[in-house]
Amino acid sequence: MAAIKNILMSILIAMLMLSAIAVIYSKYQSRLLFIEIQNKEKQLDDYEVEWGRLQLELTTLTEENRIEVEARNRLMLTLPAQNKIVYIKH
Repeated sequence: MAAIKNILMSILIAMLMLSAIAVIYSKYQSRLLFIEIQNKEKQLDDYEVEWGRLQLELTTLTEENRIEVEARNRLMLTLPAQNKIVYIKH
């Protein structure tokens, strides 16, 4: 009877140890996933900042007077006098 008790106690201790190891492994995996989630959230924040910057750049580039501003500033072009404009009829 004592031998059966010792065997049963050994089995219970082994199961307890396996359960403890499983809990530790589960906690470790949980921490890894949490770190990965934090990294993805930071990456998402970075993408949202870049998206906002691109939206602002798109708005700037699609302004109606952008070509005129670029022509004046970069190419130093000016609007000709009214009498110098030639209209071509087709």
